[in-house]
Amino acid sequence: MSEQVLRARKLDAEDELAALRERFVLDDTVYLDGNSLGALPAHVPDRVADVVRRQWGELRIRSWEESGWWTAPERIGDRIAPLVGAAPGRIVVGDSTSVNVFKALVAAVRMAGEDRDELLVDATTFPTDGYIAESAARLTGRTLRAVTPAEVPGALGDRTAAVLLNHVDYRTGRLHDLPALTAAVHAHGALVVWDLCHSAGALPVGLDEHGVDLAVGCTYKYLNGGPGSPAYLYVRRDLQDRFDSPLPGWNSHAEPFGMDPVHTPATGPARGRVGTPDILSLLALEAALDVWDGVSVAAVRAKSLALTDFFLECVGAYTEPGRVECVTPERHAERGSQIALRCPDAGEVMKRLIARGVVGDFRHPDVLRFGFTPLYVGFRDVERAARVLGEELA
Repeated sequence: MSEQVLRARKLDAEDELAALRERFVLDDTVYLDGNSLGALPAHVPDRVADVVRRQWGELRIRSWEESGWWTAPERIGDRIAPLVGAAPGRIVVGDSTSVNVFKALVAAVRMAGEDRDELLVDATTFPTDGYIAESAARLTGRTLRAVTPAEVPGALGDRTAAVLLNHVDYRTGRLHDLPALTAAVHAHGALVVWDLCHSAGALPVGLDEHGVDLAVGCTYKYLNGGPGSPAYLYVRRDLQDRFDSPLPGWNSHAEPFGMDPVHTPATGPARGRVGTPDILSLLALEAALDVWDGVSVAAVRAKSLALTDFFLECVGAYTEPGRVECVTPERHAERGSQIALRCPDAGEVMKRLIARGVVGDFRHPDVLRFGFTPLYVGFRDVERAARVLGEELA
């Protein structure tokens, strides 16, 4: 029996989060793609069945009040808040990440003032963020400039209105320095919008602590909300009265049932609402968030780093030197909860891994991407994944 197998057993035995696996529907697959779609929490199907059969089927329209449908966007936002370091009353849930990026970025430009005519966007961002930033620049008459996060401090100036950044790079798993970059943006009088899709639920974020202006994120990755589950929008408390959404809707009106032709924005995070909430997926997400009861984000982060360290150790032991190159930073302060490995035949390799029950994903042109969700991934999973990878690369 290999040293790695014995070490995996020892680490699993010491894992304080190991019991959380029972909260999910899992099989014998090693699932390392929770950074694309989280696993199904075991109690969610029954909760969703109740929403469909009783709340919708029996109570029908009464459920807006009696089942709490109307207050769900802010109530569920308060459930997400501690996972990203925010107090209650900062987050509203609804719409997609893309829509919320648009709302946040345009609102940031409006708050920055007319004399600031440049937007900065992360040059390594997920493509949609870049597309939306370009559209927001056209809409607001600003100039868009793409820079890497490392280049942001030197690119800032008196013209900068807002900066759109990713907390964790979706391709490489690099964790960017949110506190330092936020402080740099603020030092130049600009606002920052953070995309938390690959960090929320995997590591501490500290939105309130670090004075982040606006942030968005999805809920179907590490938060396990289900495919297409609604995203969320964070607005710093002292900015909420100034938050001017480019998508005002009846749901964000101060008197939504007044049917006033003039839009008067609601107070608090409700300003970020637009139209009727997508109740079925919203309440599925609310149920999914129950798996976080009693779970410390700090403990999740500690296990995440231990899992990714052990994976790299096992990959080094099981693969021929030089066969793969790790593009995820080695330093913990620069690593999210995924490992990205570069190899020339990555697409075919991933297909073979999936066929053998090790599920990660492939990013063009040559990256194998493995996401580690500490709530349900164990150390024996990690050892098995690296061993199978070594066999397929041999």
